Amino acid sequence: AVMGGASKKDIAQICFGYGMFTGALGLHYGLENIGAAVAPTSSGNTEKQIMYMKDFGTTVLVATPSYAMHIGEVAQRMGLDPKKDLKVKIGLVGGEGMTAGMREEMRKLWGEDFVVTQNYGMSELNGPGLSGECPELVGMHISEDHFIPEIINPQTGEVLPPGEKGELVITCLTKKGLPMIRYRTRDITRLFYEPCKCGRTTCRMDLLSGRSDDMLIIRGVNVFPSQIETVLIEQGYSPNYLIEVDRVNNTDTLDISVEMNPDQFSDKMKVMQEQEKALALAIKTMLGINPKVHLVSPKSITRSEGKAVRVIDKRKLHD
Repeated sequence: AVMGGASKKDIAQICFGYGMFTGALGLHYGLENIGAAVAPTSSGNTEKQIMYMKDFGTTVLVATPSYAMHIGEVAQRMGLDPKKDLKVKIGLVGGEGMTAGMREEMRKLWGEDFVVTQNYGMSELNGPGLSGECPELVGMHISEDHFIPEIINPQTGEVLPPGEKGELVITCLTKKGLPMIRYRTRDITRLFYEPCKCGRTTCRMDLLSGRSDDMLIIRGVNVFPSQIETVLIEQGYSPNYLIEVDRVNNTDTLDISVEMNPDQFSDKMKVMQEQEKALALAIKTMLGINPKVHLVSPKSITRSEGKAVRVIDKRKLHD
């Protein structure tokens, strides 16, 4: 939090979802520790979030990058100018990647002086605090007093030299309860060891450039296609499906097309809608996020001669 510009003078509004997700509570306790006031508003109910921002004089916004954008856009629709009518000057974002283009769009919305930095972490490694950006925006500083970072070739496990791109491996030095030694994060990045202009000398990691597995991050939630496939089979549907992820109005969308078996098809629209609604609810229960489900006729999803194409991620087209 301090590395991103927060101090004891700030009023921080945390718009991450609370619960078992470590991001909200991790930053909550960190901000309290430096003496900042914390408003644990959680996610959702955006108009009320904006009301809190006005009433509390919020100066620090903690959210996913997409939700931070969404809050600003809703404020505009309410007739407010986020630059003038709100006091938010710092954004501490995480839970999903943020491109340089999205950072610039955020500044256009919240103001050119809006300092927005992203942090990186995961529940297995004590949540947030593994690394974070400083205002120089030249990579995320790793907390080397708590973590030893390495980069490996994901195919061979070979440790790569500084500056080489590969899979990030982390060893925890101070984690209690469940020690993590050379934990494979599956995230692709590279490490820099040159001192930063901000004065910090800890190792920095580049912004993530992909995964070595098939995990998707949608609205800050980790999603594996295999989870969706499990629900489909449990519900009696064909394992032939197509996942399409996109970004609309700076919010991730999840559309799932599922082939029906011949005995599941109905020419009554109401029956089909009820089936889609029930399947969407089952998937939401598994993932924790709302998908849009489309039931399609048998054999209508294009087959591949090689590895089946299960995921189309259109978000990269917006980067």
